[in-house]
Amino acid sequence: MPKIPVEISFRNLDRSDALERYIHERADKLERFCAEISRCRVMVEAPHKHHRKGKIYHVRVDITVPGQEIVVKRDPAKHHAHEDIHVVVGDVFKAAGRQLEDYARLRRGQVKQHGVPPHGRIVELHPGEDYGRLETPGGRLVYFHRNSLLNAEFHQLEIGTEVRFQEAMGERGPQATVVSVIGKHHPVG
Repeated sequence: MPKIPVEISFRNLDRSDALERYIHERADKLERFCAEISRCRVMVEAPHKHHRKGKIYHVRVDITVPGQEIVVKRDPAKHHAHEDIHVVVGDVFKAAGRQLEDYARLRRGQVKQHGVPPHGRIVELHPGEDYGRLETPGGRLVYFHRNSLLNAEFHQLEIGTEVRFQEAMGERGPQATVVSVIGKHHPVG
């Protein structure tokens, strides 16, 4: 079984052979959820000097699969479990596994598609933070990240742009996992 190419970067902390081995072990286990992973980038960050005791770590994993980039991150939590870097890495890879399972089911056609995907309009853009929100005709707000865009670049988007999207429940509510800008020749229906 081929190993997933893994790129690991550290910010504000020294490189650790033990942590790198642990990250590689966790990344290799992702193949059981999806065999089509072409790349896995992991960023481990310790915050700058803190007023509190201990450091609460940030970990982000970007996984490249056909047609999509899956981004999972764990920022500091209110509890102190995230002072143990191995706990944070374990949490982020568990979440990545769940997202890869969803992706693989969708690719196999095991998730029912109900006709035309939902649509909406972009109502918020936060270029410095790489995300925005869209609003459905029913008035719901749905988060999307720049990596979920299929046929447009984030910097080209404008408030009011019509989009189709696929939705999943994210860590903090509804999240568009795939977003496509609707062109002039693609009526909303």
